[in-house]
Amino acid sequence: MTEEVDSETGATRNLLIVDDDRPFQQRLARAMEKRGFVTETADSVREALDKLRIVAPEFAVVDMRLEDGSGLDVVEAIRSRRPEARVVVLTGYGNIATAVTAVKLGAVDYLAKPADADDVLAALTSSDEEKASPPENPMSADRVRWEHIQRIYELCDRNVSETARRLNMHRRTLQRILAKRAPR
Repeated sequence: MTEEVDSETGATRNLLIVDDDRPFQQRLARAMEKRGFVTETADSVREALDKLRIVAPEFAVVDMRLEDGSGLDVVEAIRSRRPEARVVVLTGYGNIATAVTAVKLGAVDYLAKPADADDVLAALTSSDEEKASPPENPMSADRVRWEHIQRIYELCDRNVSETARRLNMHRRTLQRILAKRAPR
């Protein structure tokens, strides 16, 4: 891997992308390389932790849910090895509790998938004092509700009765929601 240097600061801009969705991971890596980053990729928590033992990156983009564990473990490991690292967490399951946890562990931002390279770049390079601009195409309230229900359903091992109980919802109402397609 060749070392590229940031023209503004003169520093190398190493970026680790941890995501088990290979096509998305590779697209994001190519896009970030075009924006001046030297990228490394990892498909799992274990692979990311192995790469961190060699070198801790200045920047990282980490998926929240990976096949072998939580991306929060990777965030924590990056911040312990390199406290000034700028980490952005990506997820397909927007959730306030996990967003708060990610930020407490040191993530600078939390973006919903699919995030484009410009959103990721803005999150990685914004200063801590800058307030993030609102998203151009935010999820609708119906979509946020649907995502939340799907997340709880998955956490309850796809048990409709348990999910309905935890959401304080009638089981048949939940079954109707689960049978429908995701809202836009």
